[in-house]
Amino acid sequence: MLSTGLPQGAVPKLERPGPLRERVYETLLELITTRALRPGQHLVESELAGHLGVSRQPVREALQRLNTDGWVDLRPAQGAFVHEPTEEEADQLLTVRTLLEAEAARLAAANAGSAGIAELERLCDEGEQAVQDDQVDAVVATNAAFHAKVMELAGNAVLAELAAQVGRRVRWYYTPVARQRGKQSWIEHRELISAIANRDEARATSVMRAHTEHTRRTYHERAGADA
Repeated sequence: MLSTGLPQGAVPKLERPGPLRERVYETLLELITTRALRPGQHLVESELAGHLGVSRQPVREALQRLNTDGWVDLRPAQGAFVHEPTEEEADQLLTVRTLLEAEAARLAAANAGSAGIAELERLCDEGEQAVQDDQVDAVVATNAAFHAKVMELAGNAVLAELAAQVGRRVRWYYTPVARQRGKQSWIEHRELISAIANRDEARATSVMRAHTEHTRRTYHERAGADA
């Protein structure tokens, strides 16, 4: 295992041709989001380039962009490191998420049709199975898909755009608490589906607000325990 913490062969080589710079960026961002590259971890250009099968130049450019976007810290004379979020950063982001998703739930209750509700049910089935199988990556991915579907059912393009800006970072914060949230998270999802299906806007808003607040509180509890 190299100092980047990725086993040989864990990351597929990127194929050419195409916007290589963009694909290197997206691949590294995905590895950071899923915590395959952990907060605080040293990112060595040559080793990342070897994993991805590219030269160091697109990796360097990707790290500079990730630094601009707040995912990587570039330290003089030390190199690049995965950003370590502060408690305040996490709290601000998860608070904004609560506001956005509570409104999305209300709009979904007003606008969702039977096909959309059926898709939420399917995702919930998938998430519950992932929890039962202790497949954390699948739990995180399905949770993100569930919330994205609620946002889609809301039918507000501006709200969806704002949610997309915070969605990946929310996934980053959710990953370490996914196992702790476990089955309870999907019980709350079921409650939300019921509210949406019954077109109960007030109930959908309340359930989603409580649901996202539970995640925020669990994240802080986990961070405090780790400290």
